[in-house]
Amino acid sequence: MITVLFACVHNAGRSQIAAALFNRYADPARARATSAGTQPAAHVHPEVITMMRKRGVDLSAQQPQKLTPELASTASWLITMGCGDECPVVPGVKRDDWPLEDPKGKSAEAVERIIDDIDARVRAFIREQIESR
Repeated sequence: MITVLFACVHNAGRSQIAAALFNRYADPARARATSAGTQPAAHVHPEVITMMRKRGVDLSAQQPQKLTPELASTASWLITMGCGDECPVVPGVKRDDWPLEDPKGKSAEAVERIIDDIDARVRAFIREQIESR
């Protein structure tokens, strides 16, 4: 089983979107995703919940969680999104960084663009790192 941990600062936008899309597209017998943040927010950003709901994904019950070295060590992959040096380096865990804009407080159109970018990256990651293995 391949486990992918998506991490950003607040675990209220980018990483929540990425984990939800990954779990929608990936074969659950081969891979799963979770998400966390270095400074977790109290809840997922409302604009993210609204725009993801339009895609048939309900994030309203998701609770942001703290990115800890222990959590990161359970992952096969750690994909960071804007947390920079705050994201832990974990020996043996493959790592990538996706420089993505934070959707917090953005217009519906901007959030949609960010989701489209994440969607394309998640699909490519699944093709290249999961399905090709």
